[in-house]
Amino acid sequence: MTHGNYKSSVGLCETQPATAEGIRALLGGSEDLSCRWAVPNLLVGLQLARQQPVQTLVLDKSFGQQAVISALGELRETLPDVGAIVWGNSMNEAEALRLLQAGARGLLRKTADLATILTCIRAVSDGTTWMEDCVFRETVRADRSTRNDLTMREQQVLVLVEQGMKNKEIALELGIRPGTVKIHLKHIFEKTGVHGRYGLALNGMRVRGVIPVQPVTAYSPLV
Repeated sequence: MTHGNYKSSVGLCETQPATAEGIRALLGGSEDLSCRWAVPNLLVGLQLARQQPVQTLVLDKSFGQQAVISALGELRETLPDVGAIVWGNSMNEAEALRLLQAGARGLLRKTADLATILTCIRAVSDGTTWMEDCVFRETVRADRSTRNDLTMREQQVLVLVEQGMKNKEIALELGIRPGTVKIHLKHIFEKTGVHGRYGLALNGMRVRGVIPVQPVTAYSPLV
């Protein structure tokens, strides 16, 4: 953010030149952000991030999920202070969870409006995690009071799901049958209004404050 004449610098790894120029122009019109460089190559972007440091790095999901996850891992090891934002034309909950676990601090769709793009970049530049609200498929979110409605065993299952465990692993951990885990999950889905283990894991991050709650905008599911 702005400190006197200081601007937070942003690096951009974007496959589409026209889109890159659009973001560069958007940041150029900002009082507190600037685009230091934009490249259409992920490896070149990682090299530039070391040679010409930036506070925030925006990565195009079109480079491929595995390539982006590898880049996030490298950033986390070599440039842990750089906040990485991944954006793409679409993003489902499973992808969002993997990207967050890999080290992304911002998740954004390319269809987001300009104000949302700036809000995301500013938040990540400030060191916080930010995710566009509509990355969630469900319009109903589980909150702390809903979680309190769960039985002790359901809460135990929920915690392990949020840690990324599969049903067989949860069953082994709790000393119950995999079929019993499925029954508990069914009850958790019904009580929380969230359907799908990825949604539960993402929602758990929200409840713990890992992902700030964003204002709910027009709901449009991702595919």
